[in-house]
Amino acid sequence: MSGKIQRVRGTRDLLPEDSLLFRFVEESAYEKSLLYGFGEIETPIFEFSDVFHRTLGETSDVVNKETYDFTDRGGESLTLRPEGTAGVARAFISEGMSQNLPLKFYYSGPMFRYERPQKGRYRQFYQLGAECLGYDSPLADVECISLAWDLLQKIGISNDCTLEINTLGDSESRAAYRDALVQYFTAHQDQLSADSKMRLEKNPLRILDSKDEGDKKLNINAPKLEQYLNETSQTFFKKVLAGIERLGIPYKVNSHLVRGLDYYCHTVFEFTTAKLGAQGTVLAGGRYDGLIETMGGPRTPGVGWAAGIDRLADLTPRELAVKSEVLIAVIGADDLGEDESVKVAHEVRSRGLKVENILSGKMGKKMQKANKLGAHYALILGSSEVQGQQVTVKNFGSGEQTTISRSELATFKFSI
Repeated sequence: MSGKIQRVRGTRDLLPEDSLLFRFVEESAYEKSLLYGFGEIETPIFEFSDVFHRTLGETSDVVNKETYDFTDRGGESLTLRPEGTAGVARAFISEGMSQNLPLKFYYSGPMFRYERPQKGRYRQFYQLGAECLGYDSPLADVECISLAWDLLQKIGISNDCTLEINTLGDSESRAAYRDALVQYFTAHQDQLSADSKMRLEKNPLRILDSKDEGDKKLNINAPKLEQYLNETSQTFFKKVLAGIERLGIPYKVNSHLVRGLDYYCHTVFEFTTAKLGAQGTVLAGGRYDGLIETMGGPRTPGVGWAAGIDRLADLTPRELAVKSEVLIAVIGADDLGEDESVKVAHEVRSRGLKVENILSGKMGKKMQKANKLGAHYALILGSSEVQGQQVTVKNFGSGEQTTISRSELATFKFSI
Protein backbone atom coordinates (compact mmCIF):
# COMPACT_ATOMS: atom_id res chain seq x y z
CA MET A 1 0.00 0.00 0.00
CA SER A 2 1.37 3.40 -0.98
CA GLY A 3 0.21 6.92 -0.23
CA LYS A 4 -2.37 7.85 2.35
CA ILE A 5 -4.82 5.32 3.76
CA GLN A 6 -8.23 5.69 2.12
CA ARG A 7 -11.65 4.10 2.06
CA VAL A 8 -12.24 1.35 -0.45
CA ARG A 9 -13.98 2.75 -3.54
CA GLY A 10 -17.75 2.52 -3.26
CA THR A 11 -17.82 2.50 0.55
CA ARG A 12 -18.55 5.29 2.99
CA ASP A 13 -17.91 6.20 6.60
CA LEU A 14 -21.12 6.85 8.50
CA LEU A 15 -20.12 9.80 10.65
CA PRO A 16 -22.33 10.88 13.58
CA GLU A 17 -24.37 13.33 11.49
CA ASP A 18 -25.09 10.59 8.92
CA SER A 19 -25.73 7.94 11.55
CA LEU A 20 -28.36 10.17 13.14
CA LEU A 21 -30.48 9.99 9.98
CA PHE A 22 -29.76 6.29 9.43
CA ARG A 23 -30.83 5.48 12.98
CA PHE A 24 -34.02 7.50 12.59
CA VAL A 25 -34.95 5.70 9.36
CA GLU A 26 -34.18 2.26 10.82
CA GLU A 27 -36.04 2.91 14.07
CA SER A 28 -39.03 4.30 12.16
CA ALA A 29 -39.16 1.19 9.95
CA TYR A 30 -38.78 -1.12 12.92
CA GLU A 31 -41.55 0.62 14.88
CA LYS A 32 -43.94 0.59 11.91
CA SER A 33 -43.23 -3.07 11.12
CA LEU A 34 -44.04 -4.05 14.71
CA LEU A 35 -47.42 -2.34 14.36
CA TYR A 36 -48.11 -4.58 11.36
CA GLY A 37 -47.12 -7.74 13.21
CA PHE A 38 -43.70 -8.27 11.63
CA GLY A 39 -40.98 -10.00 13.62
CA GLU A 40 -37.34 -9.03 13.14
CA ILE A 41 -35.03 -11.53 11.42
CA GLU A 42 -31.27 -11.21 10.95
CA THR A 43 -29.58 -13.52 8.45
CA PRO A 44 -25.81 -13.91 7.87
CA ILE A 45 -23.97 -11.36 5.74
CA PHE A 46 -22.66 -14.19 3.57
CA GLU A 47 -24.36 -17.34 2.28
CA PHE A 48 -23.46 -20.24 0.02
CA SER A 49 -23.26 -18.72 -3.46
CA ASP A 50 -26.06 -20.95 -4.72
CA VAL A 51 -28.55 -19.14 -2.47
CA PHE A 52 -28.20 -15.98 -4.58
CA HIS A 53 -27.16 -17.43 -7.93
CA ARG A 54 -30.19 -19.70 -8.13
CA THR A 55 -32.70 -17.16 -6.88
CA LEU A 56 -31.49 -14.10 -8.79
CA GLY A 57 -30.97 -16.07 -12.01
CA GLU A 58 -27.89 -16.65 -14.10
CA THR A 59 -28.94 -13.92 -16.58
CA SER A 60 -29.22 -11.30 -13.83
CA ASP A 61 -26.70 -8.46 -13.92
CA VAL A 62 -26.32 -8.87 -10.15
CA VAL A 63 -25.07 -12.46 -10.57
CA ASN A 64 -23.10 -11.89 -13.75
CA LYS A 65 -21.34 -8.68 -12.78
CA GLU A 66 -21.99 -7.51 -9.24
CA THR A 67 -21.77 -10.21 -6.57
CA TYR A 68 -18.76 -10.47 -4.27
CA ASP A 69 -17.93 -14.18 -4.53
CA PHE A 70 -15.07 -15.88 -2.71
CA THR A 71 -13.88 -19.35 -1.76
CA ASP A 72 -13.29 -19.95 1.94
CA ARG A 73 -10.54 -22.10 3.44
CA GLY A 74 -12.79 -25.13 3.30
CA GLY A 75 -13.22 -24.74 -0.44
CA GLU A 76 -16.84 -23.57 -0.20
CA SER A 77 -18.08 -20.93 -2.66
CA LEU A 78 -19.58 -18.07 -0.64
CA THR A 79 -21.17 -14.75 -1.59
CA LEU A 80 -21.65 -11.52 0.34
CA ARG A 81 -25.39 -10.89 0.27
CA PRO A 82 -26.45 -8.53 -2.53
CA GLU A 83 -30.06 -8.38 -1.25
CA GLY A 84 -32.16 -9.62 1.67
CA THR A 85 -35.05 -11.70 0.33
CA ALA A 86 -33.05 -14.77 -0.69
CA GLY A 87 -31.47 -15.05 2.78
CA VAL A 88 -34.88 -14.86 4.44
CA ALA A 89 -36.19 -17.55 2.08
CA ARG A 90 -33.16 -19.75 2.83
CA ALA A 91 -33.74 -19.32 6.58
CA PHE A 92 -37.41 -20.26 6.12
CA ILE A 93 -36.34 -23.54 4.47
CA SER A 94 -33.32 -24.45 6.59
CA GLU A 95 -35.01 -23.60 9.89
CA GLY A 96 -38.10 -25.65 8.98
CA MET A 97 -40.61 -22.85 9.39
CA SER A 98 -43.21 -24.12 6.90
CA GLN A 99 -45.38 -25.47 9.76
CA ASN A 100 -45.69 -21.97 11.22
CA LEU A 101 -47.19 -20.18 8.22
CA PRO A 102 -48.20 -17.46 7.69
CA LEU A 103 -45.11 -15.50 8.73
CA LYS A 104 -44.05 -11.86 8.50
CA PHE A 105 -40.42 -10.74 8.77
CA TYR A 106 -38.62 -7.41 8.96
CA TYR A 107 -34.84 -7.04 8.40
CA SER A 108 -32.16 -4.40 7.97
CA GLY A 109 -28.41 -4.41 7.40
CA PRO A 110 -25.52 -4.03 4.95
CA MET A 111 -25.60 -5.50 1.42
CA PHE A 112 -22.80 -5.71 -1.15
CA ARG A 113 -22.69 -5.26 -4.92
CA TYR A 114 -19.74 -4.51 -7.15
CA GLU A 115 -21.24 -1.76 -9.30
CA ARG A 116 -20.26 1.71 -10.44
CA PRO A 117 -20.41 4.00 -7.40
CA GLN A 118 -22.49 7.17 -7.74
CA LYS A 119 -24.75 9.34 -5.61
CA GLY A 120 -27.09 7.09 -3.64
CA ARG A 121 -25.35 3.91 -4.83
CA TYR A 122 -22.50 2.24 -2.95
CA ARG A 123 -20.73 -1.11 -3.08
CA GLN A 124 -21.51 -1.58 0.58
CA PHE A 125 -25.01 -0.21 1.00
CA TYR A 126 -27.76 -0.61 3.56
CA GLN A 127 -31.23 -2.01 3.10
CA LEU A 128 -34.30 -2.65 5.16
CA GLY A 129 -37.14 -4.83 4.03
CA ALA A 130 -40.36 -6.66 4.83
CA GLU A 131 -41.40 -10.16 3.72
CA CYS A 132 -44.82 -11.84 4.07
CA LEU A 133 -44.79 -15.62 3.56
CA GLY A 134 -47.83 -17.86 3.25
CA TYR A 135 -50.29 -15.17 2.15
CA ASP A 136 -51.84 -15.69 -1.29
CA SER A 137 -54.47 -12.95 -0.90
CA PRO A 138 -54.11 -9.71 -2.88
CA LEU A 139 -54.85 -7.94 0.42
CA ALA A 140 -51.41 -9.06 1.64
CA ASP A 141 -49.93 -7.06 -1.24
CA VAL A 142 -52.03 -4.09 -0.13
CA GLU A 143 -50.84 -4.43 3.46
CA CYS A 144 -47.18 -4.54 2.38
CA ILE A 145 -47.66 -1.40 0.30
CA SER A 146 -49.49 0.21 3.23
CA LEU A 147 -46.54 -0.49 5.54
CA ALA A 148 -44.16 1.05 3.00
CA TRP A 149 -46.38 4.13 2.67
CA ASP A 150 -46.63 4.53 6.45
CA LEU A 151 -42.83 4.43 6.68
CA LEU A 152 -42.40 7.09 3.98
CA GLN A 153 -44.92 9.27 5.80
CA LYS A 154 -43.18 8.74 9.14
CA ILE A 155 -39.81 9.91 7.81
CA GLY A 156 -41.38 12.88 6.02
CA ILE A 157 -40.79 11.97 2.38
CA SER A 158 -44.14 10.58 1.12
CA ASN A 159 -44.95 13.84 -0.68
CA ASP A 160 -41.73 13.46 -2.68
CA CYS A 161 -42.45 9.87 -3.72
CA THR A 162 -44.72 8.29 -6.33
CA LEU A 163 -46.07 4.74 -6.12
CA GLU A 164 -45.75 3.05 -9.51
CA ILE A 165 -47.44 -0.34 -9.78
CA ASN A 166 -47.97 -3.07 -12.36
CA THR A 167 -48.93 -6.72 -12.63
CA LEU A 168 -46.91 -9.57 -14.12
CA GLY A 169 -49.87 -11.94 -13.99
CA ASP A 170 -49.84 -15.59 -12.94
CA SER A 171 -47.62 -18.32 -14.40
CA GLU A 172 -50.05 -19.03 -17.23
CA SER A 173 -50.15 -15.37 -18.29
CA ARG A 174 -46.39 -15.03 -18.00
CA ALA A 175 -45.81 -18.13 -20.12
CA ALA A 176 -48.01 -16.72 -22.90
CA TYR A 177 -46.25 -13.38 -22.65
CA ARG A 178 -42.84 -15.01 -22.68
CA ASP A 179 -43.68 -16.80 -25.95
CA ALA A 180 -44.78 -13.49 -27.49
CA LEU A 181 -41.57 -11.76 -26.39
CA VAL A 182 -39.39 -14.57 -27.77
CA GLN A 183 -41.17 -14.32 -31.13
CA TYR A 184 -40.80 -10.51 -31.24
CA PHE A 185 -37.17 -10.28 -30.12
CA THR A 186 -36.07 -13.22 -32.28
CA ALA A 187 -37.25 -11.26 -35.32
CA HIS A 188 -34.97 -8.38 -34.17
CA GLN A 189 -32.15 -10.50 -32.75
CA ASP A 190 -29.46 -8.78 -34.83
CA GLN A 191 -30.32 -5.46 -33.09
CA LEU A 192 -30.10 -6.81 -29.53
CA SER A 193 -27.14 -6.15 -27.24
CA ALA A 194 -24.88 -9.08 -26.39
CA ASP A 195 -26.39 -9.36 -22.92
CA SER A 196 -29.94 -9.39 -24.26
CA LYS A 197 -29.13 -12.06 -26.82
CA MET A 198 -28.21 -14.27 -23.88
CA ARG A 199 -31.36 -13.21 -22.02
CA LEU A 200 -33.49 -14.11 -25.03
CA GLU A 201 -32.63 -17.77 -24.52
CA LYS A 202 -32.93 -17.90 -20.74
CA ASN A 203 -35.27 -15.12 -19.58
CA PRO A 204 -36.62 -12.72 -22.22
CA LEU A 205 -38.40 -10.55 -19.62
CA ARG A 206 -34.94 -9.40 -18.53
CA ILE A 207 -34.61 -7.63 -21.90
CA LEU A 208 -37.33 -5.23 -20.75
CA ASP A 209 -35.01 -4.20 -17.88
CA SER A 210 -32.10 -3.48 -20.24
CA LYS A 211 -30.28 -0.16 -19.94
CA ASP A 212 -28.80 -0.50 -23.45
CA GLU A 213 -30.09 2.28 -25.72
CA GLY A 214 -30.62 -0.07 -28.68
CA ASP A 215 -32.61 -2.49 -26.49
CA LYS A 216 -34.69 0.41 -25.17
CA LYS A 217 -35.75 1.34 -28.70
CA LEU A 218 -36.82 -2.24 -29.41
CA ASN A 219 -38.74 -2.37 -26.14
CA ILE A 220 -41.00 0.50 -27.24
CA ASN A 221 -42.78 -1.72 -29.75
CA ALA A 222 -42.48 -5.00 -27.82
CA PRO A 223 -45.71 -6.84 -26.90
CA LYS A 224 -47.41 -5.49 -23.77
CA LEU A 225 -48.08 -7.82 -20.85
CA GLU A 226 -51.65 -6.63 -20.32
CA GLN A 227 -52.57 -8.22 -23.65
CA TYR A 228 -51.81 -11.65 -22.19
CA LEU A 229 -53.37 -11.44 -18.73
CA ASN A 230 -55.97 -14.09 -18.02
CA GLU A 231 -59.09 -13.42 -15.94
CA THR A 232 -57.48 -14.64 -12.70
CA SER A 233 -54.59 -12.21 -13.11
CA GLN A 234 -56.85 -9.29 -13.98
CA THR A 235 -59.07 -9.94 -10.95
CA PHE A 236 -56.07 -10.17 -8.60
CA PHE A 237 -54.67 -6.84 -9.83
CA LYS A 238 -58.05 -5.11 -9.59
CA LYS A 239 -58.32 -6.16 -5.93
CA VAL A 240 -54.84 -4.80 -5.19
CA LEU A 241 -55.66 -1.45 -6.78
CA ALA A 242 -59.03 -1.28 -5.02
CA GLY A 243 -57.30 -1.90 -1.66
CA ILE A 244 -54.75 0.86 -2.29
CA GLU A 245 -57.51 3.25 -3.24
CA ARG A 246 -59.44 2.34 -0.09
CA LEU A 247 -56.43 3.41 1.96
CA GLY A 248 -56.09 6.67 0.07
CA ILE A 249 -52.58 5.90 -1.21
CA PRO A 250 -51.93 7.75 -4.50
CA TYR A 251 -50.51 5.62 -7.32
CA LYS A 252 -50.06 5.30 -11.05
CA VAL A 253 -50.08 2.13 -13.13
CA ASN A 254 -46.82 1.76 -15.07
CA SER A 255 -47.13 -0.98 -17.68
CA HIS A 256 -43.37 -0.81 -18.33
CA LEU A 257 -42.53 -1.74 -14.73
CA VAL A 258 -41.31 -5.36 -14.64
CA ARG A 259 -39.29 -7.71 -12.52
CA GLY A 260 -37.43 -10.06 -14.83
CA LEU A 261 -36.86 -12.84 -12.32
CA ASP A 262 -38.84 -16.03 -12.85
CA TYR A 263 -40.23 -16.21 -9.33
CA TYR A 264 -41.99 -12.84 -9.50
CA CYS A 265 -45.71 -12.85 -10.31
CA HIS A 266 -48.76 -10.62 -10.03
CA THR A 267 -47.98 -7.37 -8.20
CA VAL A 268 -44.76 -5.40 -8.72
CA PHE A 269 -44.30 -1.87 -7.40
CA GLU A 270 -41.80 0.91 -6.79
CA PHE A 271 -41.81 4.16 -4.86
CA THR A 272 -39.80 6.63 -6.93
CA THR A 273 -38.64 10.20 -6.48
CA ALA A 274 -37.28 12.95 -8.72
CA LYS A 275 -35.07 14.30 -5.92
CA LEU A 276 -32.17 11.84 -6.23
CA GLY A 277 -31.28 12.19 -9.90
CA ALA A 278 -30.78 8.90 -11.75
CA GLN A 279 -31.16 6.86 -8.55
CA GLY A 280 -34.89 7.50 -8.38
CA THR A 281 -36.13 4.25 -6.82
CA VAL A 282 -36.23 4.41 -3.02
CA LEU A 283 -38.34 1.32 -2.28
CA ALA A 284 -39.40 -1.60 -4.49
CA GLY A 285 -41.07 -4.95 -4.16
CA GLY A 286 -43.60 -7.41 -5.42
CA ARG A 287 -45.10 -10.87 -5.17
CA TYR A 288 -42.78 -13.89 -5.49
CA ASP A 289 -44.89 -17.03 -5.16
CA GLY A 290 -42.28 -19.21 -6.89
CA LEU A 291 -39.16 -18.23 -4.96
CA ILE A 292 -39.07 -20.76 -2.15
CA GLU A 293 -40.02 -23.59 -4.49
CA THR A 294 -37.13 -22.54 -6.77
CA MET A 295 -34.80 -22.96 -3.79
CA GLY A 296 -36.02 -26.48 -3.06
CA GLY A 297 -38.62 -25.67 -0.42
CA PRO A 298 -42.39 -26.20 -0.45
CA ARG A 299 -44.51 -23.98 -2.67
CA THR A 300 -45.04 -20.90 -0.50
CA PRO A 301 -46.65 -17.67 -1.65
CA GLY A 302 -44.79 -14.52 -0.70
CA VAL A 303 -44.81 -10.77 -1.11
CA GLY A 304 -42.43 -8.12 0.15
CA TRP A 305 -40.25 -5.11 -0.50
CA ALA A 306 -36.86 -3.62 0.22
CA ALA A 307 -35.66 -0.03 0.55
CA GLY A 308 -32.23 1.57 0.44
CA ILE A 309 -31.51 3.23 3.77
CA ASP A 310 -28.85 5.41 2.13
CA ARG A 311 -31.43 6.90 -0.23
CA LEU A 312 -34.17 7.21 2.38
CA ALA A 313 -31.76 9.02 4.70
CA ASP A 314 -30.71 11.40 1.90
CA LEU A 315 -34.36 12.45 1.52
CA THR A 316 -35.33 12.59 5.21
CA PRO A 317 -35.55 16.12 6.71
CA ARG A 318 -32.81 16.35 9.34
CA GLU A 319 -35.06 18.13 11.83
CA LEU A 320 -37.25 15.03 12.11
CA ALA A 321 -34.26 12.96 13.22
CA VAL A 322 -33.05 15.41 15.86
CA LYS A 323 -34.69 14.65 19.17
CA SER A 324 -35.72 17.63 21.25
CA GLU A 325 -34.08 16.85 24.58
CA VAL A 326 -32.39 18.66 27.40
CA LEU A 327 -28.59 18.78 27.23
CA ILE A 328 -26.78 19.37 30.51
CA ALA A 329 -23.11 20.32 30.74
CA VAL A 330 -21.18 19.39 33.89
CA ILE A 331 -18.25 21.70 34.55
CA GLY A 332 -15.55 21.37 37.19
CA ALA A 333 -14.31 24.82 38.17
CA ASP A 334 -11.09 23.49 39.76
CA ASP A 335 -9.27 20.20 40.38
CA LEU A 336 -11.56 19.08 43.20
CA GLY A 337 -14.63 20.01 41.14
CA GLU A 338 -13.35 18.07 38.13
CA ASP A 339 -12.78 14.97 40.24
CA GLU A 340 -16.35 15.15 41.54
CA SER A 341 -17.83 16.02 38.13
CA VAL A 342 -17.62 12.38 37.00
CA LYS A 343 -19.92 11.32 39.84
CA VAL A 344 -22.38 14.18 39.28
CA ALA A 345 -22.56 13.43 35.55
CA HIS A 346 -23.25 9.78 36.33
CA GLU A 347 -26.03 10.69 38.80
CA VAL A 348 -27.81 12.91 36.26
CA ARG A 349 -27.44 10.36 33.43
CA SER A 350 -29.07 7.78 35.68
CA ARG A 351 -32.22 9.92 35.42
CA GLY A 352 -32.19 9.33 31.65
CA LEU A 353 -30.90 12.80 30.84
CA LYS A 354 -28.21 13.64 28.29
CA VAL A 355 -25.02 14.94 29.91
CA GLU A 356 -21.75 16.23 28.47
CA ASN A 357 -18.96 16.30 31.04
CA ILE A 358 -16.52 18.97 29.86
CA LEU A 359 -13.11 17.90 31.09
CA SER A 360 -10.59 20.17 29.40
CA GLY A 361 -9.82 23.89 29.46
CA LYS A 362 -10.19 26.67 31.96
CA MET A 363 -13.54 27.75 33.36
CA GLY A 364 -14.25 30.35 30.67
CA LYS A 365 -13.38 27.96 27.84
CA LYS A 366 -15.56 25.27 29.40
CA MET A 367 -18.55 27.60 29.50
CA GLN A 368 -17.95 28.57 25.85
CA LYS A 369 -17.78 24.89 24.91
CA ALA A 370 -21.07 24.23 26.72
CA ASN A 371 -22.70 27.07 24.78
CA LYS A 372 -21.32 25.79 21.47
CA LEU A 373 -22.72 22.33 22.17
CA GLY A 374 -26.16 23.87 22.71
CA ALA A 375 -26.37 22.95 26.38
CA HIS A 376 -29.49 24.13 28.15
CA TYR A 377 -27.97 23.96 31.63
CA ALA A 378 -24.55 23.90 33.24
CA LEU A 379 -23.89 22.17 36.56
CA ILE A 380 -20.87 23.90 38.05
CA LEU A 381 -18.70 22.31 40.72
CA GLY A 382 -15.88 24.07 42.54
CA SER A 383 -14.18 23.23 45.84
CA SER A 384 -16.82 25.15 47.80
CA GLU A 385 -19.69 23.23 46.15
CA VAL A 386 -17.97 19.88 46.69
CA GLN A 387 -17.20 20.57 50.33
CA GLY A 388 -20.73 21.89 50.96
CA GLN A 389 -22.42 19.01 49.11
CA GLN A 390 -23.89 21.51 46.66
CA VAL A 391 -23.96 22.24 42.92
CA THR A 392 -24.49 25.51 41.06
CA VAL A 393 -27.09 25.32 38.28
CA LYS A 394 -26.92 27.82 35.42
CA ASN A 395 -29.86 28.08 33.00
CA PHE A 396 -28.38 29.21 29.66
CA GLY A 397 -31.79 30.21 28.31
CA SER A 398 -32.79 32.61 31.10
CA GLY A 399 -29.31 33.39 32.38
CA GLU A 400 -30.45 32.54 35.94
CA GLN A 401 -28.01 30.85 38.28
CA THR A 402 -28.81 29.14 41.58
CA THR A 403 -27.06 26.87 44.05
CA ILE A 404 -28.86 23.76 45.29
CA SER A 405 -27.97 20.85 47.54
CA ARG A 406 -26.75 17.61 45.95
CA SER A 407 -29.81 15.82 47.31
CA GLU A 408 -32.08 18.24 45.39
CA LEU A 409 -30.29 17.36 42.15
CA ALA A 410 -32.11 14.02 42.01
CA THR A 411 -35.48 15.78 41.54
CA PHE A 412 -34.46 19.11 40.00
CA LYS A 413 -36.69 19.87 36.98
CA PHE A 414 -34.65 20.50 33.83
CA SER A 415 -36.80 21.84 31.00
CA ILE A 416 -36.14 23.35 27.59
